[in-house]
Amino acid sequence: MEYLKVGKIVNTHGIKGEVRVIRITDFEERFEIGNVLWIKKKDEEQLQQVTIDGHRLHKNFDLLHFEGWNNINDVEPFKDSLLVINKEQLADLAENEFYYHEIVGCEVKTTDGLWIGKVTEILSPGANDIWVVKGEGKQHLIPYIEDVVKQVDVENGEITIEPMEGLLNE
Repeated sequence: MEYLKVGKIVNTHGIKGEVRVIRITDFEERFEIGNVLWIKKKDEEQLQQVTIDGHRLHKNFDLLHFEGWNNINDVEPFKDSLLVINKEQLADLAENEFYYHEIVGCEVKTTDGLWIGKVTEILSPGANDIWVVKGEGKQHLIPYIEDVVKQVDVENGEITIEPMEGLLNE
């Protein structure tokens, strides 16, 4: 089975088994009560299945509580672990919407055929995502907006952009 990251447990919170999570997903429903996630501990292949039975937001973190894990000592070993979902849990997206894992690794070229590089990371600072594209010792920040991104072909791993003036300057 293939798994995708949706969060990282960075610490415990309180003494009743809550964990502090940095979200790595745009889908808020991933952390709804009753949802099943898997914990992937650092340097371990074995996954621990958990069911969410508590969720709240606190200081830009998601605080989660898992069914049956009611004590800080139970969840302490989860620090620095990833929260993942099974790839089969992915929902269908609307047209021109993509999962991060579909975009990262795609080759980026201009409408003139000039190769720019590969998408290595996606940033979400606000109004739109920013794709970090690395190629030939250079890094470019490409905004995912209609005026710039002209075509996304995830099946072939290709993205075509029409750069705005100054976008690709060093």
